[in-house]
Amino acid sequence: MFEIDYAESGEVVCSGRLDAAQSARAEAFLGRLETSHTLDFERLEYISSAGLAILLKTQKRLSGSGAAIKIINVNRHIYDIFRYSGFNAIFEIETL
Repeated sequence: MFEIDYAESGEVVCSGRLDAAQSARAEAFLGRLETSHTLDFERLEYISSAGLAILLKTQKRLSGSGAAIKIINVNRHIYDIFRYSGFNAIFEIETL
């Protein structure tokens, strides 16, 4: 199961598993972002290549207007996925 919503602080909180089965939900939510946002991954358990593709698409779209995504509270496993894919050079990432 995957959940994505705004926290009271304004950050976008993602939890569960962001995989191909949940990619449409994530893409619909992230597609509405128009300014820089912080994504909190503290409760994210897994991200697939489909999830990475959505993040990349969102980052590219936002960067056209000078905005960006920052990802915080990334666990070691998910950070390794970002590192192995080279996405750690694309996003500002803060680990737990």
